[in-house]
Amino acid sequence: MKAVTTTKDLTEFERAVAKSINRHPIVCNNEYTKWFARGEATLEELRDFTVQFSVFSHLFIEAQLRKCINAPDLQSYRAGKEILLNELGVTFAPSGSIEGGTFRFTAGHFEWLAHFAATLDLGWGEIGKRRFGRASTLAFCDALMFWYSSEDESTAAGASYAIEHWAAAGFWKELIAGLRAIKKSRMPGLPLGFWTWHDALEENHAAHTSDELREAFAKPSFSAQRFLEAGEAMLDGVAGFWDGLNSARDATLIAS
Repeated sequence: MKAVTTTKDLTEFERAVAKSINRHPIVCNNEYTKWFARGEATLEELRDFTVQFSVFSHLFIEAQLRKCINAPDLQSYRAGKEILLNELGVTFAPSGSIEGGTFRFTAGHFEWLAHFAATLDLGWGEIGKRRFGRASTLAFCDALMFWYSSEDESTAAGASYAIEHWAAAGFWKELIAGLRAIKKSRMPGLPLGFWTWHDALEENHAAHTSDELREAFAKPSFSAQRFLEAGEAMLDGVAGFWDGLNSARDATLIAS
């Protein structure tokens, strides 16, 4: 499904966004995370998931840096830097901003994820590098670089909206449900902080996505078509990532 609209009417545009992005299959029905939520993943399946997620998580830093470089104005630049620097370990101050926050190595998101991976006997040299990503994972990372980090403002806004909407749609909660079940039944030492923190963060972001949509639409140079094209393409990349994990799991079941 490819959305096409040249509308200048906000209400009509919001309907187009709801149809093409908010109701995208990966937002409404993620088969992998629904399965994962049951807590049935074997150690090997959990390790595979962790390796692929670590590649996406680490390469996201590269995409976020490019997003800063391509920011169309100072406000967007600072918003991008806030995400980037928090990823790297600058904590949020009581004001809700990283300005005045504290840098800690251990607060870096990838280090946090590496700590989780270590409990699965995955060392630093086994996670987070591009060479460990399967084709579907790398296609997702490349889509982030192309769409999310685009120099075209409408394109970048559409990809950003899609990513935020996907992230707030509940996949973190499904992952956490599965990990909690595994922790309770088999792995009591499994640390869940990386996952629960991101879930709480995305709940906070979700409240602002509608405002950001309207702000983007109000800009004189805004292109509804490029916004929708980027949003759908970005979610297609997201779907490919999860489908890759699902296919690997199915292949393991057939082989066994």
